[in-house]
Parts: sequence; C-alpha cells; structure tokens
Amino acid sequence: MPPPPPPPPPLGRGRKGTAQSFDAALDDAELVVARSALAQGRWTAVRSLLAVTGDEWDRRGHRVTALAQEPTTLAWARDWRLAEPESADASVLLACATVQRALDGKDRPERAREACHAAAVLAPADPTPWLGLLTLERTLGAETDVVRLFDEVRHRHPEHHQAHHLMVARLAERRAQAGQDPLHEVYDFANWAAEQAPADSPLAILPVVAHAERYRVLATAGSESADPAASGHWVGRRARQVMKAAFDWWLEWEHDDHPRRLLDLNFLAHAKSCEGRGAEAAALFHRIGPHATPVPWSYPDRDPYKAFRTARASALGTV
Repeated sequence: MPPPPPPPPPLGRGRKGTAQSFDAALDDAELVVARSALAQGRWTAVRSLLAVTGDEWDRRGHRVTALAQEPTTLAWARDWRLAEPESADASVLLACATVQRALDGKDRPERAREACHAAAVLAPADPTPWLGLLTLERTLGAETDVVRLFDEVRHRHPEHHQAHHLMVARLAERRAQAGQDPLHEVYDFANWAAEQAPADSPLAILPVVAHAERYRVLATAGSESADPAASGHWVGRRARQVMKAAFDWWLEWEHDDHPRRLLDLNFLAHAKSCEGRGAEAAALFHRIGPHATPVPWSYPDRDPYKAFRTARASALGTV
C-alpha cells in the first residue's frame, strides 16, 4: 500500500451548522456540476450525466439519490419529463425526488409509489426505481415489503451497495430489546452478503455496517452507552474479528472508483476509532479527507460533524 497523503484540510464550516458540513455527492465532481445546473433549471446537464452513467447501477443510484435530496429537483424533473415524456431517466429522477418528498412529509407515500412503478415500466432493467421504493418502505413499510423490494433490486444488480445498506439498517431494528446477541440476524445477513459477493466487492465492509447499525438500535433502546467509544460494542472478540477482516480487505482491495466508497471508509474509520485502533483510523481518515458522512457519526443521537472532527483529530494526533 502506498504511503498516506498529507493530512486532509479542515472541514469547512457551513452557514447553517452541521447540515451544511455534509455533501451527499461525496467526491463526485461531475455530479456536483450537474446538480448546480439543475438548481438553476438547466436539466439538460443532468440528462447528460445520467446518459453517461449508463448501467453503472451503483453510480446511477448514488447520483439519482443525491439529486433527489435537493429541494428544487422535483419541479425541474417534472419539467424534464413534460419535455421528454418517454425519458426513463427523467421518470426515475422524478420518482426518487417524490420518494424524498414523501419521507420529508411533504407528499403522499402513495404518490411516490406510483411514480416509482411508472419509472420501473420505462426502465425494466434498472434497479433504481426499486431502490426508490426500498428507500421509502425501509422507513414506512412492513418488513415483507422491504424484503420483496430488496429482492427486486438484487435481481437486477446482485451487489447493489445502497440496497444492502438499507436492508442492514432495517434488519438491525429487529428485536431491539434483545440486547447484544452475536447471533442476531443482521450479522448473519451481512456475513452472507459479503461471502456471496466477489472478493473485490465493497460489500466486504457490510459486516462493519451491521455492527454500527445494531449499535444504533441498542443505544437508542438504552441497552448500550450513548457514547460509542465507551460502550464496549467494538471491543469484543467477534467485533475485533469483523473489524480486522474489513480493514485487511481495504488494504488489499481499496477501490478509488466506487461512488460510495467514502461512506464505507467512514463506517470503517468510526469502527477503528471506537475500537481504539488509532493508527488504523488515521490511515482511513487520510483517505476520507474532508468527505465525512452523517452516518455512522450521528449514532445514536450525536452531532455527527463534531463526532467526526473529534475522532479524526484524536487519530491524527492533533488534539
């Protein structure tokens, strides 16, 4: 592995507090440019972006999801679909933007479901409309619906990164009062998914994600400390094995081109920080640079910006 680059620059301070410190686009510069154009009503930039993305399903899901989170996207996506009613890309973007509106309580969930099904008709091979439905039902739906929609996504792209994360988050919420159980089904699912994927798949990090999601549930229920580093959740034998395997995978297989790799690195840096492995955490923080993600640093109810900065400073020896 090459020597780490210089320490990352300080995170910028946003005008509206921590919400401005995170960017769903991560380090996708092309997405940032197209998103800025869309905010000004120039939807042709997004049309070009999604056309170039093609069937890179993880990248497409990442880009559509990030665009859907912007407050102006719904209106401009409607304009795009009116101009090009047969455009699958316009329909998919509109559907996912409607899902976001429904999750924000600003639209009816049924409208979002209808939009996603309409998009799926125009793009039958695309997992993204089903990802939109999975995102919606992960919060609002029954578990049978979540499992069914996950299967729809996985049928179209077996290694879909975002869908696996959503499934892990939902499964972690089973039996919240059961306490720490190394045999909990979320761990089985994450291990199964990691084993099913090719050796170089970033789903190798999924067991770490499962560990963090289960901590969120347990800490919220009051059976784990609200301070993740003090909870002991990351220092048991099984936990250490999971973290070591994931870190070793990263050393061997690190991908610079996966659109959501920085989310994985944030989960892994969080785990190594909680485990007390400062040198390993520092290597990860070097790779992350300024690209912090709200989860898992917010778990269970912390200020994620402050938690990230504190953990990074400690690992880099700057406190």
